[in-house]
Amino acid sequence: MNSSLEHLSKEELIEQYIQIQSDQDTLQSNMDSLQSDKDSLQSDKDHLQFQYDQLRRLVFGTKRERFIKQNNPHQQSLPFEEQPVENAQLVKQKVSYEREQKSKRENHPGRNALPKHLPVEEVVIEPNVDTSQLIRIGQEVSERLEFIQAKLFVQRTIRPKYALPKAEQNEDVKSIIIAELPSWAIEKSIAGNSLLASLFIDKFVDHLPFYRQISRFKREQIDISSSTINGWQTQLTALLEPLYDCLKNKILSQGYIQTDESPIKVMDSKKKGKTHTGYHWVYYSPLERMVLFDYHPSRKRECVEQMLTDFKGYLQTDGYVAYDVFRKIKGITLLGCIAHARRYFEKALDNDKARAEHVLVEMQKLYATEREAKQSEYTHEQRHAYRLKRSQPIMEALIKWLIKEQPATTPKSPIGKAIRYTIGQWEGLRAYLYDGALEIDNNLIENSIRTLAIGRKNYLFAGSHNGAKSAAMFYSFFGTCKKNDVNPYLWLKKVLDIIPEHKVNKLEELLPQNLKLE
Repeated sequence: MNSSLEHLSKEELIEQYIQIQSDQDTLQSNMDSLQSDKDSLQSDKDHLQFQYDQLRRLVFGTKRERFIKQNNPHQQSLPFEEQPVENAQLVKQKVSYEREQKSKRENHPGRNALPKHLPVEEVVIEPNVDTSQLIRIGQEVSERLEFIQAKLFVQRTIRPKYALPKAEQNEDVKSIIIAELPSWAIEKSIAGNSLLASLFIDKFVDHLPFYRQISRFKREQIDISSSTINGWQTQLTALLEPLYDCLKNKILSQGYIQTDESPIKVMDSKKKGKTHTGYHWVYYSPLERMVLFDYHPSRKRECVEQMLTDFKGYLQTDGYVAYDVFRKIKGITLLGCIAHARRYFEKALDNDKARAEHVLVEMQKLYATEREAKQSEYTHEQRHAYRLKRSQPIMEALIKWLIKEQPATTPKSPIGKAIRYTIGQWEGLRAYLYDGALEIDNNLIENSIRTLAIGRKNYLFAGSHNGAKSAAMFYSFFGTCKKNDVNPYLWLKKVLDIIPEHKVNKLEELLPQNLKLE
């Protein structure tokens, strides 16, 4: 090599040196590019692996998000827990001890008492002998819970007609006297109010689709077609729509509501055999315990903007971008959901256990504060003060830790997404500290949506957009019944009995939380 360079001039040597240096730089650049591509591919691989693991968990795994911190330094050990000893040597020992043996097996606490509000039917069973000459010295009583299957019957309304005597008849007085026919929910229909109430409770509360109810009727030799029941639903929807509007106005007048959305499949009239994905937008008032379902064919921002045009107050949501528009609207304070943020870190446990566990432990402390305030039955003012004392320092320390750790995580990794999401939502996540009436998360409204999710698994889809709107109305009424511990059947039956003659300006009296049931 050296002999081949001897005949080169100094300029040629410098030029060749520069060329070699340029080739090395190019090679290094190529190596850096390949390393960057490798890191990107590894990140994509980790992301795809995470998605695969989540899909497997969704199909085969548990749905629980419960987190138990292992080896928590803040947790005191129990007296029987074995403490680790460093540099300990294993030594075999023979241990003997004595214990007391119970003399007899403890008595079973017995079965639960039967409800006292149920009617009692007594059946007396006499011995199969002549007891006329015997002396009765007592009795033994046993009780069981029995059931009489719901039965259909025909209610025949008879109105006697009377005529005035001829001497009292004149043009100013009616000669025929007959009682007024009571009002029914659906005029000129074979369905009474109790049957209508049962049909819609079975579908929207107990998740029994109409076609299954039709099969049940057929076992009783009663033929009711699906088109007939669908017609009843259309007529009831029109009857109850003013009450639904009353519920909507009542919820939107509250200064604090939670909102979420959930999909529902709807038959597409334009494409035979195909379904369209519509959405039930759900609004919940934690203070008044009222829930409202509002159906729209899409998940566009305009759906919620239209509903909340005149709303002012606290609006609690998850991180869906459609709600970001409310950050800029004066008079609305947007709240986040700690449970939603926590879910990201729970999913990131397998990706970065140390960081994910740290955040989950801190969030456990926040929920412990909420639990203690609830158990102590604090007022809103007391809960606000307790949060400022216990939860605010935890929140301040947590955001500093998140900002510090974010640069050390890759954006596409589960832990990176969790940290980035939480930082982006932080202003809304900490906003629950402003007022003791506010909730730490959106779980109350998610619990309201659960009924809809169970119903979807049974009837699979709505027959039309109008059918989905009608379902939203019934889910609103029955969801509000559930939140207020009101029997939905008794409520609907009474409403159907009285709403045809009820004054429109007093419809609020018929809402589940206001209507008094016998």
